[in-house]
Amino acid sequence: MKLPTTLRALPMPLWLQGVFELGQAAVISALLVVIPVAAVWFTGGFADRTPESAARLAGQGWLVMHGVPLVLQFPAGLAGADAVAGLLHVIPLGLVLVPLLLAWRAGRRLARASYTDQLWQAFLGALATYAIIGAVIAYVSTTPEASAPLVAAALIPPVSAGVGLVTGAYREAGAWSRLVGVDFAAWVGRTSQHSRWAGSYAWSILRSGFLAVMVAASLAAALLAVAIGLNWTGIAAIYERIDGGIAGASVVTLLQLGLLPNLAVWTMSWCTGAGFALGSGSSLTPLASTVGPLPALPILGALPAGTLDHGYAALAIPVLAGLLAGWWFFREGENHFDEWLALHSGQRWLTSTVSTLALAGLIGITAGLLGAVAALVSRASLGLGRFTDLGPDPLSVGLWLALEVAVGAILGHAAGPLLEREPRRS
Repeated sequence: MKLPTTLRALPMPLWLQGVFELGQAAVISALLVVIPVAAVWFTGGFADRTPESAARLAGQGWLVMHGVPLVLQFPAGLAGADAVAGLLHVIPLGLVLVPLLLAWRAGRRLARASYTDQLWQAFLGALATYAIIGAVIAYVSTTPEASAPLVAAALIPPVSAGVGLVTGAYREAGAWSRLVGVDFAAWVGRTSQHSRWAGSYAWSILRSGFLAVMVAASLAAALLAVAIGLNWTGIAAIYERIDGGIAGASVVTLLQLGLLPNLAVWTMSWCTGAGFALGSGSSLTPLASTVGPLPALPILGALPAGTLDHGYAALAIPVLAGLLAGWWFFREGENHFDEWLALHSGQRWLTSTVSTLALAGLIGITAGLLGAVAALVSRASLGLGRFTDLGPDPLSVGLWLALEVAVGAILGHAAGPLLEREPRRS
């Protein structure tokens, strides 16, 4: 017996498809936490924990993976003057990529299933589902020792999921007009020529600053990799002292992989000269390092200690990043401010100097703001004790990075004509 055509052709509502897509992403990302916790529990690593307690720990791990803070209470359940409370907060940038990439895939699928101006229905269902899942996990994972605020658990996980949804949908659609029904290119085309020049100039400045930060972060990550390789013996010794077995070592390694992007940002902060802190009373800069007792995390064995003879050489990394950004801006050919100055003054030496200083300053400010945001996101707090201040100071990083990138941008833009000069033909 065949079903009527109207029944066989009923599509799934977009909001319901969004529910399934991000519900699936939440389950898959939860496995990243549940499997390691279960492995440690089955091997006797949590001898004093019941299965329910281990499940709550996994739920708290899922929340922390998304950047949700946990309120710690020590001793557990004790109130009054003898109780110590703190806020554990860290965004493991390596682990948060997992839900973001899953949401990116979901965004592509939802964009493929949606018509123009209808994608919001799928997004609404998806993000509402993720918010509800976060709140439910926070509620069932509450223990006397640690708990997550329900509002934070409902609002913070959808941030990374929303970023993934939007970027994935745009990747699939190829244009904003297919997503929101507004043709931004046509809107820009209706503006005046001066507005378009100003917009393209500002957009090139923004991309140059972003390029400078990405180059500085990439070079800092390479420097971190070299430090890990050179200090591998000390890292292995910490693994031996932990003696957590295969399951315990695997969990520690997974945690370190999740924190590697954070450490790369800290290394970039170190290269600027601003340095970073590993607890109260500690300071790590290119010239000298003062570090107190540290947690038993093997990767911390790669930290420099004492006075560094040639640490100042690391300051060349942000300058080099600025040089490449200035050269890239020159290749873009979007220095419309310089063109405007040339139209209003015949003193070419003056207009060229002013425009170069202006673009270097703007690129430096952009890079400084982006670097400060990266430093802020990478910071962490273990909630109790002296480890409530982990990571760089965003203001110091932003100021130092802006200055050094601006210097490099001047050099890169000034060298642009020499680097792009075509060879003479014989």
